[in-house]
Amino acid sequence: MPIDPYILLLLGTVGLAALLPARGTGADVASGASTAAIAFLFFLYGARLSTREAMDGVRHWRLHVTVLASTFVVFPLLGLASRGLVPVLLTGPLYQGLLFLALVPSTIQSSIAFTSIARGNVPAAICAGSFSSLVGIVATPLLAAALLGGGGGFSADSVVAIVLQLLVPFVAGQLLRRWVGGFVARHKKVLGLVDRGSILLVVYAAFSEGMVRGIWGQVSPARLAGLLAVEAVLLAVMLLLTWYGAKALRFGREDRIAIQFAGSKKSLAAGLPMASVLFGAQASLAVLPLMLFHQMQLMVCAVIAKRRSHDPEAVASKKSEGSEESATPPRPTAGTGSR
Repeated sequence: MPIDPYILLLLGTVGLAALLPARGTGADVASGASTAAIAFLFFLYGARLSTREAMDGVRHWRLHVTVLASTFVVFPLLGLASRGLVPVLLTGPLYQGLLFLALVPSTIQSSIAFTSIARGNVPAAICAGSFSSLVGIVATPLLAAALLGGGGGFSADSVVAIVLQLLVPFVAGQLLRRWVGGFVARHKKVLGLVDRGSILLVVYAAFSEGMVRGIWGQVSPARLAGLLAVEAVLLAVMLLLTWYGAKALRFGREDRIAIQFAGSKKSLAAGLPMASVLFGAQASLAVLPLMLFHQMQLMVCAVIAKRRSHDPEAVASKKSEGSEESATPPRPTAGTGSR
């Protein structure tokens, strides 16, 4: 099972925050820098997403509704059900973090990558992940305010702060895409560093504040083991529900693959900045379940995607594509064709 190198960077950032946490003015600078970086990140998301592709994807509305229902209905219900595990396996703060994890939107990049490996409907995965992220900018804080109540310090001001930090830059990116979209497309690798760097800034700021306030003394190894077990069950249930639920809804194999990978994942990139606004000083403990779930979903879905690519239907499709390509006569090159 692969370990995402980015997870190692995240763990290194947590270690840095533990050894050298930002304090005083340094904490204010780190917090301001992370806020600005996340706003810029969502501006780039808006500049990347083609409005035409988004509108084309709307036509496959049944698939997108299924993914959104998995992300914002089924996941939250399972998160609420985990309340019964307190205090046997989870503490109150860990339960809040687990419930917040259940409210976060789906991923984009990993859903697309695993759908492609498994030979599923990649365009549908692109649209489903994008729609989930866009809906989550508003739905996640509203659901958190309704389900977590005062436990996370939620208020109308926190919802407005998330909209200003995430949705406004996203809309600005869409409006300016005509002028900056080409530049963003030509510099994907460089801007990818901005994506990941902004998340590392958020992690450092959140965990620094947690260290200064002594929050990590609340988590024992036994509680961490219990959290991992609960998350493993949660992931397994969602993978089974999205796969067999999509089959019951009469989706084809390629669509089922897209639904399974887009509907069973949670976005670390979207969840971290929201948690920093919604939880404040408790953010470092609140995002711990999300960080652990993120690595777990990558490891498990990588194995599933490889197995799906060897399904008889996928192999037959690959052979069919190969035979079609071989049957197509090659185009004559310049200077060699008959006149």
